[in-house]
Amino acid sequence: MDILHKVDFTLGPISIDMIEENLYLGGLAAAKNIDVLNKFKINHIITIDTCPLPRTITDLKDIKTLYIQLSDLPKEDLLSHFDETDEFIKNGIANGAVLVHCYFGVSRSATVVIAHIMKKYQLSYAEAFEKVKAKRSIVYPNEGFVTQLKLYKEMGYTVDKSSMHFKIYRLTLAADRVRKVKILPQEFSDLIAPDPGVEQIEPEPNVYKCKKCRRVVASESNLIVHQNQGKPCRETYFVEPMAWMNISVGSMQGKLHCPKCNSKLGSFSWIMGSQCTCGVKVAPAFYLTPSKVDFSNIVKNIEVTF
Repeated sequence: MDILHKVDFTLGPISIDMIEENLYLGGLAAAKNIDVLNKFKINHIITIDTCPLPRTITDLKDIKTLYIQLSDLPKEDLLSHFDETDEFIKNGIANGAVLVHCYFGVSRSATVVIAHIMKKYQLSYAEAFEKVKAKRSIVYPNEGFVTQLKLYKEMGYTVDKSSMHFKIYRLTLAADRVRKVKILPQEFSDLIAPDPGVEQIEPEPNVYKCKKCRRVVASESNLIVHQNQGKPCRETYFVEPMAWMNISVGSMQGKLHCPKCNSKLGSFSWIMGSQCTCGVKVAPAFYLTPSKVDFSNIVKNIEVTF
């Protein structure tokens, strides 16, 4: 019997398809089958699943593996891995053949392959999806992964951590986790931006200061600008969370006070969010009330605030 028609009774039929030369997409049964790996000369494997491959595969001397622990759920963050998986695929194709797999080869692994095809050919999600689906008819990324793929294109086919849309995406994921565990998980600690009011060699020129004590509490780059009727709105100063706010632990919502004079500057809410005066709901929300801060574009080369 041909190996492609064998059945692993714990995983189902072996399923694998060639998307492009030396790039394969399949399920776990294919990745665990040494005969399949040998037949297609696969020496690079990306696993996107809740469990890694067994050591009978990962210990093979000619096999390089990349494991991403991730469930097939819309709120799982696969986007943050796209640069890494794309580089692994390119290196694998240049030095052999690559198998990208999850459990069934339908959603998670398909998303990674679609991201690679998008970047390689500068395609939209829809174009890359059809290209991959033509080779493997059962591909079907979940709706969360589709949104991530579209954001990937919007960022220029790279994971741009400075992108406002990427920050909003990650904050939304973090809020969902905070809702469940009542604390900001360590994996999202990078979302807490540095305090713009401490010593800086090259501070940003445009800042927002506490109206009472003049302490810098936000820089222009800290703003999270939302859209109102297609135009940027700054009626309320929504910002990314910053170190001076002390919000990574403790309550999920509360007031924001100036770290120098303790004046109330605004509020935050991981869960409920807040409604801007323009009517748009922002969640999660960290905002400074415009009447409590002053905009300034004059900053010393070195500023020290205690």
